[in-house]
Amino acid sequence: MTGILTAAALLVTAAGVVSAGAAYAISRRISQALPVLLDFLTGAGLIRLAADLSWNSILVAAAVIAVRKVAAVGVAAAPRLRS
Repeated sequence: MTGILTAAALLVTAAGVVSAGAAYAISRRISQALPVLLDFLTGAGLIRLAADLSWNSILVAAAVIAVRKVAAVGVAAAPRLRS
């Protein structure tokens, strides 16, 4: 079961990179693509946490969630550049 969950976490991560790339290609705005990537990485971290319930996995999942929150606030607060 651990191997399946590890593979699923890898697939979710890859899907996140592809989806974030597509979101950026369509919108040309990092503020649209970054939340997509971070949501997928959060999902992959939680799947990985289900595969290996240890303090290290808990800390990694918490760090990904913290980075997601800080990045979301930073992107939302960043001044918009006119093009």
